[in-house]
Amino acid sequence: MPVTVLHSASLSDTAIDRVTASIPGELESCGDYCRLHHKQPVSVETLSLLRQQLDFDINSIPADFAPDEVCLLISDMDSTLINIECVDEIADFANLKPEVAAVTEAAMRGELDFAESLLQRVHLLRGLDQQVLQRVYAERLQLNPGAEQLLAGLKPRGIRTALVSGGFTFFTERLKQRLALDFTLANVLAVESGRLTGKVVGSIVGADAKRDFLLQLCEEFGIAPEQAVAVGDGANDLKMMSQAGLSVAYHAKPTVQQQADTALNFSGLDGILHLLGQGSIERVVQTA
Repeated sequence: MPVTVLHSASLSDTAIDRVTASIPGELESCGDYCRLHHKQPVSVETLSLLRQQLDFDINSIPADFAPDEVCLLISDMDSTLINIECVDEIADFANLKPEVAAVTEAAMRGELDFAESLLQRVHLLRGLDQQVLQRVYAERLQLNPGAEQLLAGLKPRGIRTALVSGGFTFFTERLKQRLALDFTLANVLAVESGRLTGKVVGSIVGADAKRDFLLQLCEEFGIAPEQAVAVGDGANDLKMMSQAGLSVAYHAKPTVQQQADTALNFSGLDGILHLLGQGSIERVVQTA
């Protein structure tokens, strides 16, 4: 039976009536969210209209996705797992944040080639003291809401975690240690004599590399890509997300939300646990 997730612990009567009028079914409370079991699939148009009317997230689970079989969660870093775009914050120390941030935003919308735009932005960082990287990490980088709860919820189920980024290893490696992530992949900033050279070491981790990383991990684990969940916010995440059994657009650019299986715009990252069916059903709220 198809399932639609309502990412809210407390639904008003108006919200219940609005949802069940559009999607007749049995609505069940699962602690901090609700699941609506219904007979017919929900159309994209119906889901889009409800999202415009509600002040919480609502997502239909793809019919061919099996939450109990998930073995891997792979996430983008900048503006997904964490609250910032690291390259923009590094550029702030060169008084170039507005210029660099404009390029980052365009690249995330899919308007610029990611690899070329990254090289352009990194070039502007040349000459900066490498100590600014630590300052960005210590002073500006924060986990997005629900990140730690998400990881804590995945661990008991044995779901491996991977962080892949078009950003930099300086940050992914520290987050790997801090959060006990299993795998990371990112770009390496070149440094000489304690200063950034304005170059990247090796090939760029862009859209193709993110997709290939997911497929590589699945092959190593002996699992199908359908057993992976991929989370991202920018256009360079779409190839990776298209390979996964469930794709999650987290506070994402419009083009990503349009192509992803699910979207979180109100919820924190722990909303992904709702999509995996975590939480115990407490009571039947309404049957329609």
